[in-house]
Amino acid sequence: YYVLGPLVTDIGVGYDHITAAIGGAISASAGADFLCYVTPAEHLCLPDAKDVLDGLIATRIAAHAADIAKGVPGAQEADNRMGDARRRLAWDEMWQYALDPVTSKARYEASPASTEGTCTMCGKMCAVRTVNKVFEGTTIDLDAE
Repeated sequence: YYVLGPLVTDIGVGYDHITAAIGGAISASAGADFLCYVTPAEHLCLPDAKDVLDGLIATRIAAHAADIAKGVPGAQEADNRMGDARRRLAWDEMWQYALDPVTSKARYEASPASTEGTCTMCGKMCAVRTVNKVFEGTTIDLDAE
């Protein structure tokens, strides 16, 4: 069974790739066999290369989420490997597991963190980093860091 989208809401104009991915994940988890990708440009203009990439990645995420929901062998293991790499803050390993490693790595590298091994969002307040340090036996003093 093949589905295009379906868009779960019409108010996401410019973000139809996301609304279609939500509908696609629901459809695939219910038995759809083939998802057609939708770009952010849907019903607005001709898509450019970035729109196509964004639509393809959103659809791959939807298909993967459906595979997990359906218990497809190997689907959950891929997420487990990524989760473990995230837990260890193993950035290079994360790029290997990412659906779009080029974009992921470029975004990370475009905004260098002030605290080594973290991202700029949390820096020294990174919960994962803090828990890892606690498990290593390191005393945590965020004021001194």
